[in-house]
Amino acid sequence: MPRFAANLSWLFTERPLVERFAAARAAGFGAVEILFPYEEPAAQLAEAARLAGVPVVLINCPPPNWTGGPRGYAALPGGEARFEKDFERALRFAGVLGARHLHLMAGAAEGSAARATFLRNLRWAAGRAPGQSLTVEPINRTDMPGYFLADFREALEIVEAVGAPNLRLQFDAYHAQMIHGDVPALWQLCAPRVAHVQIAGVPGRNEPEGGEIDYPAFFAALDRDGYGGWVSAEYRPRGTTEAGLGWLARAV
Repeated sequence: MPRFAANLSWLFTERPLVERFAAARAAGFGAVEILFPYEEPAAQLAEAARLAGVPVVLINCPPPNWTGGPRGYAALPGGEARFEKDFERALRFAGVLGARHLHLMAGAAEGSAARATFLRNLRWAAGRAPGQSLTVEPINRTDMPGYFLADFREALEIVEAVGAPNLRLQFDAYHAQMIHGDVPALWQLCAPRVAHVQIAGVPGRNEPEGGEIDYPAFFAALDRDGYGGWVSAEYRPRGTTEAGLGWLARAV
């Protein structure tokens, strides 16, 4: 079976962030991801992860703007200087946390200029940090209207066009189902380029069980195809996190 990580931005939110690492470990997760860790001291989070024995496998870039500005702008024409500055901050956090992957968010944009900007920024980032694994993730436009990267085939084209060994695809099965509707076929297409996997139920983005995605079959496909990365639970629990972890007990 795959190795499962807990998204601490979505799970165990009954506790302060620094306490969620130990809760994830106690619940049976082997690693964690944090979408936006920037409001806490990186060293404090790194120590919590170390004490709990759970590596941090992914964070997002750029740091969020909670005052109404964009939460991603790698594809926003004219935002190149801001992208570079915030990438440097995210890279420092990733270094302190030991984060395996850094997800570069495209943001809301459209057209050929946005694609050219995205390619330019991805090439720059890959060259700036050749030792850091970088990912891009298609996100459905129901959840995030106007998001530039909203197609898995286009994401593959972009990764191949950049041609950097440290840039790969983040495969979120929830977004895959919302966008394309055929997770098994899409996984077969994308698998060679995938560095990180995320899961949630469809519809509702709740626990990954039942609904439109056959998760036992998906996990079997990951094993069959030799996927060796982490599978991160990024969903909204229907109740407390612990009460909804029956899927994890059955999967492991």
